[in-house]
Amino acid sequence: MAKFRNDNDKIIVETPADPLITFSEPDSLALSIRATALVFVDPVSKTLLEYTQRIAPSEATILIIGETGTGKELIARHVHSLSHRREGPFIAVNCGAFSESLVESELFGHERGAFTGAVNARQGWFEAANGGTLFLDEIGDLPLAMQGKLLRVLQEREVVRIGSRQPVPIDVRLLAATNIDLAAAVRAGHFREDLYYRLNVAQLNLQPLRARPGDILPLVRYFLRRYSKKLLLSETGLTSGAEQKLLDYSWPGNIRELENSIHHALLISQTDRIQASDLQLDYHPDLHPSQPMANSEKGLIALQNALSALYEDPTDDLFEKIEETIIQTAYAYCERNQVQTARLLGISRNILRHRLQRFGFLAALSGMGHE
Repeated sequence: MAKFRNDNDKIIVETPADPLITFSEPDSLALSIRATALVFVDPVSKTLLEYTQRIAPSEATILIIGETGTGKELIARHVHSLSHRREGPFIAVNCGAFSESLVESELFGHERGAFTGAVNARQGWFEAANGGTLFLDEIGDLPLAMQGKLLRVLQEREVVRIGSRQPVPIDVRLLAATNIDLAAAVRAGHFREDLYYRLNVAQLNLQPLRARPGDILPLVRYFLRRYSKKLLLSETGLTSGAEQKLLDYSWPGNIRELENSIHHALLISQTDRIQASDLQLDYHPDLHPSQPMANSEKGLIALQNALSALYEDPTDDLFEKIEETIIQTAYAYCERNQVQTARLLGISRNILRHRLQRFGFLAALSGMGHE
């Protein structure tokens, strides 16, 4: 078993049969809603891991998107551990945990006497993360006024403490996370468009657990080992009925809900194999339909990751080359039938013919009789 350990960052990365990321002390997060483990077995997760490994060594700002309990902080810590900043600090800050009056002081610091109660000068989280990585969780909860100040910090690479006029240079890589649709928040006027594009240099999209069913049983096996050891139980398995029940459930609470369910099942199980009846799951079929992700959805996620990789190292005329690739692959998929290709892409045949002529495909294939 290959293992990477970084106790300062409190994560362990293991690469057995099922690649795993977890905190070094997950029991300290017992009351947290955060996911305490990630695996990369499902094809969707494997694609995410491959893309993460490509962008992590860069200095790019990354926006991490995912529902609560999907593992956003874990993937952020993994990015840090793979970067050139791994020897520096990793600071995780929840933007929704501070009142509007305190968030500026928390992020940028303050001088003594700057406001009532400021009896001592204190550095903010940006200064604390100097030389390392700052992870701002729930960035969508940041007040609009603070969004403007954050944007200036990212542009100028310096902070000014409350009560001071002296800027403090910072060397920090920023990772931000959200469980809301920031693009929709921009359209609604709740989030600054310029800050959104500043944060969204690269994007990691953590799909909910119901969209990556291949990860469910590997996570179950990990939590069974962990809690069996903690409860001083012999190695515990699952009946086929229990496995099917776990796979059929929609997991609205994602990985954290799965962990709690396995822990509870071990507490009440009376045999060395967990039964379906030991799994007390709250079904909400209307709110969280348990349906596997369609191939089209998986394809779009893979396309998003591929495009993000291209944006990291763009070529000249990037949009033109992307459009040409779309036309070429669709035309080949439809065996050079223009009517079927136009229908597949949802465009008119005239538009398709114009694109085919522009990219030279009609000239190259004119004698093949596929008009």
